[in-house]
Amino acid sequence: MSQIQASHILVKHQYEAEDLLKKLAQGEEFSELAKKFSTCPSSRAGGDLGLFGRGQMVPAFEEAAFGLDVADA
Repeated sequence: MSQIQASHILVKHQYEAEDLLKKLAQGEEFSELAKKFSTCPSSRAGGDLGLFGRGQMVPAFEEAAFGLDVADA
């Protein structure tokens, strides 16, 4: 797999991430939460980072993104 597409919500604190996970589990839309809470410029696009290949993202994010099974998406 040379490129993947991913979305994310970037927050400063773990408690914020945990709160967002609860909201997602309750059925709130990922893209709307990203627009409202993410500190990344991608928030305007609902957290969508578009297509990217290896070496384009910070190592921890890249490892997690490329390590996911399609069924996890």
